[in-house]
Amino acid sequence: MKAISIKNLHKTYSDGFVALKGIDLEIEKGDFFALLGPNGAGKSTTIGILNSLVQKTSGTVKIDGIDIDEDFDLAKTKLGVVPQEFNFGIFEKVKDIIATQAGYYGIPKKEAVANTEVLLKELGLWEKRDVMARFLSGGMKRRLMIARALVHKPEILILDEPTAGVDVELRTSMWKFITDLNKSGTTIILTTHYLEEAEELCKNIAIIDDGKILKNTSMKSLLKSSSKQTILLDTKDTLKVTPTIKKCQVSKVDENTLEIVFDSEKITLNEIFHELYEKNVIVQSMRNKQNRLEELFIEITKKGKKDNLEESKKDSNEVKTNE
Repeated sequence: MKAISIKNLHKTYSDGFVALKGIDLEIEKGDFFALLGPNGAGKSTTIGILNSLVQKTSGTVKIDGIDIDEDFDLAKTKLGVVPQEFNFGIFEKVKDIIATQAGYYGIPKKEAVANTEVLLKELGLWEKRDVMARFLSGGMKRRLMIARALVHKPEILILDEPTAGVDVELRTSMWKFITDLNKSGTTIILTTHYLEEAEELCKNIAIIDDGKILKNTSMKSLLKSSSKQTILLDTKDTLKVTPTIKKCQVSKVDENTLEIVFDSEKITLNEIFHELYEKNVIVQSMRNKQNRLEELFIEITKKGKKDNLEESKKDSNEVKTNE
């Protein structure tokens, strides 16, 4: 049984905008899954259909094997959703926001209070339990959203841009909590514009654009599909000239930094370092300029837009021919 099973899902809004064009998507139980795409790609519509905020036009959606057309109330109990926007009562106390959410799922008060205490302590909000939500920092509000989504102990957690506007330290602690949650068996579905997070955390990935799934594969397989890399090297000494390296595109960023673009199938990092060493260039540190997932994401969405344009031209020509 899959955590999420979507088949031939369509959504057309009342103004005629087609948000989803027959997507198919399956997510295994226990997966840490990335659903990525540019703004307007169809991510939020898909999530909205899963959590009942958006009504699908056609297609089949099953949550933990439960068809939403047959028993949506039961299917919804399997989900915890953390939306992009804060949507709790800002004048309510932190502990009350979470305990009230538990009540919507029929959880007895005693159990709701116990669950609330555990989550607030795990997410570092226990000391703020009696504070009105309006007085929390942005990062604390994000953690409150996560706690509220987990109070009924769902099997699937959807995180829609969970670290937007969150500082690095808080983001790190938040991801440790989410990773531990996934290891305990909870299925995690993540949408994010921080692609380095998706690359580091997720096991599988789907890229969506213009209402279509462009790529659906394992993160490992996707990253292996691109051998092009761009790195920045900090050198020990000032660079008087830009060194040349076979099979590489080398440019000087400043007096102590080189940018190198290369194909890892044609030359290795050891070979690059060896050539630099022979030219008396000593490397002190190395970092990626752009992560691989970001490069692949841009490449895949560009190709998708090109294919859509060609398909539109073909359809237009067929209409003219028929006329």
